Amino acid sequence: MKFRISLGMMILALAGVSLANAEVQPPQDRINTALARARQVGIPVALLESKIAEGKAKGVSLDRIAESVERRQAALEKASQALGGQPDAAAALSVGADAIEAGVSDTALKAIADNAPRDRRNVAIAVLTELVAQGHSSATALERVMEALKRGPDALANLPAQAAAARGGAAATGARSGRSGAAGPPASVPAPGGSPQAGRPGGPPTSTGSPTTPAGR
Repeated sequence: MKFRISLGMMILALAGVSLANAEVQPPQDRINTALARARQVGIPVALLESKIAEGKAKGVSLDRIAESVERRQAALEKASQALGGQPDAAAALSVGADAIEAGVSDTALKAIADNAPRDRRNVAIAVLTELVAQGHSSATALERVMEALKRGPDALANLPAQAAAARGGAAATGARSGRSGAAGPPASVPAPGGSPQAGRPGGPPTSTGSPTTPAGR
């Protein structure tokens, strides 16, 4: 009985050692694994090699480069799946991966890939990414991009700036409202006790004091 217990404990210990070794896999091995996975699913490894070169040029540690490459490989694979079936999908992989990393949903990315004209697809994906980065949900951003696509290239290109300006204006209005307290009623709404016609063009003025006695009376 004791022998069985000892054997079981030894097996568990060995399994723990194997798991620990997997968790501390050298960064270069992690990079190589990501590159091998990219080749397996048909992603151009040049898209990852550029990431590696960029990290080394900036003096980033190999651990952080490995983490970045693994994250990018996963994003590229998701983008590849969303853009699947497109004749020139490889050209959009990088911008598609940017979208995935920014938080764009696979569904929204696929909708753009399926519906945007080929010559404007990459721009549409980039605009979708920018809107999500500004704080819009993927569904809202997708709706706005699809509407802009119908209006033409200029509408699509100007959409991020317009959305940013609109959000900035709303934030400024909210801040002013917070500083001044609750907003008062519109000018057309009379104050309590006032005449419904007061304040309207042609209406009687609102009296703020005692009636003035005409001269000579």
